[in-house]
Amino acid sequence: MRITSTLDITGEICPMTFVRVRLALDRLAPGDVLEVLLKGEEPRRNVPRTAVEQGHAVLEQSEDAAGITRLLLRRG
Repeated sequence: MRITSTLDITGEICPMTFVRVRLALDRLAPGDVLEVLLKGEEPRRNVPRTAVEQGHAVLEQSEDAAGITRLLLRRG
């Protein structure tokens, strides 16, 4: 799988986290993959859920020891 773009929103708070993700997804072609780096419980819950609601797919979600979540989204 080829990652098309990466977005680091580890310093953002909700609701700006998904606003930034949505803008990044809007710039991609359907089928492209966006890697999102985020931090915190609220973005970890809300960003994947909202992406799916908007017609995108969550391909992978993992968290490292520092609490950074790596989320791979495929634009719908």
